[in-house]
Amino acid sequence: MSKLRVLLADDHPLIVAGVRSALEADKDFEIAGEATSGAQVLPLMSHASPDVVLIDLRLPDVDGLACLERIRQKYPKVKVVLFSAVDDRSQIKRALEAGACAYIVKCIDPHDIAAVLRQAVAGSFFCFGGLNTGPESKAATDAGLSERELEILEGVARGLSNRAIAKELWVSDQTVKFHLHNIYRKLDVTNRTEAAKYAYQHRLVGDAAA
Repeated sequence: MSKLRVLLADDHPLIVAGVRSALEADKDFEIAGEATSGAQVLPLMSHASPDVVLIDLRLPDVDGLACLERIRQKYPKVKVVLFSAVDDRSQIKRALEAGACAYIVKCIDPHDIAAVLRQAVAGSFFCFGGLNTGPESKAATDAGLSERELEILEGVARGLSNRAIAKELWVSDQTVKFHLHNIYRKLDVTNRTEAAKYAYQHRLVGDAAA
């Protein structure tokens, strides 16, 4: 099976180095090229022949959304994943409506990047770190839960195992365990049953989880 060729477009050297290291450690991926500005992306596309482009939302010269639109016009079969420090719902929706198949917030654990890109290349929508599926509420804010923690708590409330939650969110089992530890601490509970009960009592999960 041939490797998935990835074009990285980001002007932050540490981010590029981290992503490159994570993908090079995975036998399924190959770095096809790297760009540090939006103006470099399209010229690289022709000879890099990537399967997927991982592109920063705020690139110099030409921003990520503009690059996305140009790639979609000229290379419609290439998957495009937006990568950003911005966890803004309106921005995420704009990216998805413009044709991005995934949107990754840069708080991602590098170990999860390969799994997210596999999901994107498979043709499924994926958003890591934004567009929480549960309702926004004062209780969630008061509890100090992040959007990722709310997603995992919703899975617990639906009766899913750690492995099932990990598979659904495309993260590792260890990542789920880490977030659960923080959820228990923030909610002052000691197990999954208490966490689920707290979630329903404080309306931290939607009706779909009931």
